[in-house]
Amino acid sequence: MIGIGMEGSANKVGIGIMLHPEDGSEPKVLANVRHTYNAPPGEGFLPKDTARHHRAWVVKLVKDALKEAKVTVDDVDCICFTQGPGMGAPLQSVAIAARMMSLLWGKKLVGVNHCVGHIEMGRLITGASNPVVLYVSGGNTQVIAYSSQRYRIFGETLDIAVGNCLDRFARTLHIPNDPFPGYNIEQLAKQGKRLVDLPYVVKGMDCSFSGILAASDGLAATYGLGGSEQAKLDAEKSALNTEESQDLDAKPTRADLCFSLQETVFSMLVEITERAMAHVGSKEVLIVGGVGCNERLQEMMGIMARDRGGSVFATDERFCIDNGIMIAQAGMLAHKMGLNTPLKDTICTQRFRTDEVWVKWRDD
Repeated sequence: MIGIGMEGSANKVGIGIMLHPEDGSEPKVLANVRHTYNAPPGEGFLPKDTARHHRAWVVKLVKDALKEAKVTVDDVDCICFTQGPGMGAPLQSVAIAARMMSLLWGKKLVGVNHCVGHIEMGRLITGASNPVVLYVSGGNTQVIAYSSQRYRIFGETLDIAVGNCLDRFARTLHIPNDPFPGYNIEQLAKQGKRLVDLPYVVKGMDCSFSGILAASDGLAATYGLGGSEQAKLDAEKSALNTEESQDLDAKPTRADLCFSLQETVFSMLVEITERAMAHVGSKEVLIVGGVGCNERLQEMMGIMARDRGGSVFATDERFCIDNGIMIAQAGMLAHKMGLNTPLKDTICTQRFRTDEVWVKWRDD
């Protein structure tokens, strides 16, 4: 069985092609192509601009994926697409392309929950059997565990997602969005030496990131670290003309702020993940989502897991960052169970909860 996966919930449009062998052996990735819309430094990506980008690239990427996979339309069994959650206009752009392909080629459609796609791809690549899942991305932050054919949410963000927190602080510092802001924050954080005190907000199994973002933005403004390069140079020149300039060494740098932000938010995530592990009696942690690529988060989670006699499973940017193969994988698992999506039900929703999905393909 061969399936095409189409992802476009945020600023990346991805097309993936997966093969599920008839003999039941491990699925194979045949193609994984994507293209990213990057806004200028200091700006976020708007839904209308992102949707325009997806419409311009989706057909080319489908052709590229078919060529890379060395398959034809006749070989394809189903077309899987992200139905939600995500940004409305980009979601709709890719969904329309999926409907068009379904009607032209006479193939079944499968609407996929974006979060479940991340989880199923992570389970496949890492081999984690039944882990506690930390799902961290630009739009979502959830601690998840499987039970009774549902992915149950044990804890989540109460406001913005951790990836959104990092992205928006990158915007404050005018850190480039290419390849993606979280990666550039991570590289700058590696140069940080000073841990600045920032709000730490954990409420039971839930987290809040809006306060720590506001505090970080405030510190950047106080020390003249935000804005364009010219603005930072002007602020530094002004500081040299004050008495406070004698104590420049005591002031945090941009790297210090990135380091402090990462250390604080990741500590919060490790805490709620450990609490979920204790609750369900699991020794496995699977980190999925774009922020899951962060090496420091993986390191901190690994320290916690080892102290509990457990282990951490994570993937690289090919599978962590939004992609088409994760949609193909989750969609094909549903397709095998007969869980196809009629054309009239292929509407997209920006709010599609992880625990709404009937995980019929799992019975463990």
